[in-house]
Amino acid sequence: MKLLRFGPPGAERPAVELAPGRRLDCSAFGSDFGPAFFDGDGMARLARFVAEHERELPAVPDDARLGPCVARPHKLFCIGLNYKKHAAESGMAVPSEPIVFGKATSSICGPNDDLVIPRNSQKTDWEVELLVVIGKTARYVDEDAAMAHVAGYAVHNDYSEREWQLERGGQWIKGKSFDTYAPIGPCMVPADQVDAGNLGLWLAHNGERLQQSNTNDMVFGIAAIVSYLSHCLTLEPGDCISTGTPAGVGLGFDPPRFVRPGDVLTLGIDGLGEQRQTAVTWEQHQARQEPGR
Repeated sequence: MKLLRFGPPGAERPAVELAPGRRLDCSAFGSDFGPAFFDGDGMARLARFVAEHERELPAVPDDARLGPCVARPHKLFCIGLNYKKHAAESGMAVPSEPIVFGKATSSICGPNDDLVIPRNSQKTDWEVELLVVIGKTARYVDEDAAMAHVAGYAVHNDYSEREWQLERGGQWIKGKSFDTYAPIGPCMVPADQVDAGNLGLWLAHNGERLQQSNTNDMVFGIAAIVSYLSHCLTLEPGDCISTGTPAGVGLGFDPPRFVRPGDVLTLGIDGLGEQRQTAVTWEQHQARQEPGR
């Protein structure tokens, strides 16, 4: 059973996927897939609900927009330089401890929503990443117990505006938090269905595959990351951790390659599904939000 959400932005409804192409509307469950859901034994309650009501649950329309598979989390963290080959292409040493930075949760959007290039931006970059969803409060958790705090996994494209991230001083969060810079989904797959240490992940830019790797190239694995974070802050149910990107980002090319309006980004992770984003300008996005303009 995979978790997903569908419907207009800000009005998404919970659903599950029981088999490829078989998605059921779980609005009657009465709870969205946010922090309260994960904090209240939501996964077990949802499984019981689906088992009891499967035959009467309506299908999710084939043309429905998919929203982020997790409702607005309290926190969204990212781990930098967490793939050995990505550190090498960046010309930086492999970190001795996880590099942690935040990404504003207002940047979260659906997996196939348009990527809105910020006004006057020239350096929007792509980063396919494995996202971890926390299922149970984690505070001073040892590494050997960390996986019990993970609810599941999803695909995340950690978009970055490199000028704002690297050239304008301050913290990386500035270049990471523009609207639509965190498409998440299409679904969250429960942790017991995923071998997170051996997942293929890829990204293509206008059909050209530029990132192709496996989570076994990570510097710090999932348990190490969850444990590390739990020793400097409290991880709460529903919190999300993006675990780093492999080699092949636009900044790593010579000369660098960045996203332009009209570009199409496709990406995916084994067993977790695929995403597709079309890049639009801020002005194009605004025009679509104001019919008749």
